[in-house]
Amino acid sequence: MTDDTTLAEESVGTASDEDGPERPVEAADSEELDRLVAEHDFVLAEFYTKGCALCQAIEPVLGNVARATDATVVTVNPGEDLDLVDRFDVRSVPTLLLFEDGDLVDRMAEG
Repeated sequence: MTDDTTLAEESVGTASDEDGPERPVEAADSEELDRLVAEHDFVLAEFYTKGCALCQAIEPVLGNVARATDATVVTVNPGEDLDLVDRFDVRSVPTLLLFEDGDLVDRMAEG
């Protein structure tokens, strides 16, 4: 029998789920984003900032993408790791980046 913590963790999903977690994963920094991109075939990364109304508005959509596809959905605040801003040329938020097999294949910036 497992304890409540283990059951809760299993229902949320983790970044190491084989087909991607069932909900978006928060990446704390560029190292964590790099690890997730390397571990998963498809990664959709949303670059957001706190207080961004458009970012908040698309959160339910990102949750649906995480549940409905094999893509790992990652959210990352580039203000907490400014290297990400330069590296991925983030000029506005939200910015969405799609990675396939570790390579950046598409981007959308609507902020």
